[in-house]
Amino acid sequence: MNSSRSAISRPNPTVTPAHSRKPVDAMAGLLMTLFCLALGLQQVAIKAVAADVPPLAQIALRSVMAFGLVGALVYWRGIPLHDLRAKLGAGFLVGLGFTFEFLFVAWGLNYTLASHISVFLYTAPVFAALGLHFLVPGEQLARRQWWGIGMAFLGMVFAMAPTTSIEDAGDILFGDLLGLLAGLSWAASTLVLRCTSLSEAPAEQTVLYQLGTAALLLLPAGWLLGDLASIHFSTTAVASLAFQTLVISFGALLLWFALLRRYWASQLGVFSFLSPVLGVLFGALLLNEPLTANFVLGGGIILFGILLVTRPQRTR
Repeated sequence: MNSSRSAISRPNPTVTPAHSRKPVDAMAGLLMTLFCLALGLQQVAIKAVAADVPPLAQIALRSVMAFGLVGALVYWRGIPLHDLRAKLGAGFLVGLGFTFEFLFVAWGLNYTLASHISVFLYTAPVFAALGLHFLVPGEQLARRQWWGIGMAFLGMVFAMAPTTSIEDAGDILFGDLLGLLAGLSWAASTLVLRCTSLSEAPAEQTVLYQLGTAALLLLPAGWLLGDLASIHFSTTAVASLAFQTLVISFGALLLWFALLRRYWASQLGVFSFLSPVLGVLFGALLLNEPLTANFVLGGGIILFGILLVTRPQRTR
């Protein structure tokens, strides 16, 4: 869930100082597991009702509704309007990355499996680490991380290898490539956040830019492509949109930053690897998606590579 990739909030009296944050305990572990369960269900929730509401229309509608909720939160938090205007340029850039990320997710789900999108989307930390290595002083990669990047790219080769054991293999490969582009777009958002004034902006402000840009661009796109006209609001579709809006785009945001105020971010980040694993599991169990041997092997190598890239260095 890209809510978790927003900027670090500015210091204020309600935020726990970094030195008083504590290791992850049993309650934090349970909450992070629930957080990852929600993110793991994201692609499945979109794919499950694609016949009633096209994926692009789902992303557009949930962005509009979540924008209203986050806007109310921004107002309640008292973030001044001039602060929103001052960072509008950087906000639009990070919003473009967010928009293209979910544009590629929506497009890719028309061709490939939800489980595949779940894995390829989470290549973003690898691409972000590469970009930070070249653009941000102090973010240079260690030898272990270079090995992780190599492992991740090797895993992509295995996971995307052509196979005749599954129908529509060509379409699935195209969808997998779109999932990879979604991961690149997520990484681009991360780079914008780290390299602009948004790095010190409140998280709610950054998410407001992301959702606002997505709504502004994807609603007209959905109308032009005819996706909005083909919407059928079945009971299942309404439930899926409610889940995506309230749980993914809004509730998960609040939970993530509440945990970040209290616990070490490096330990919380380890739990994020549950999301693609659960995405694959839910795709197989809930959508009866087939799992090929090369995808299982490649996906495992990708996740191991991401772990090497993002695992914090041990201090003596």
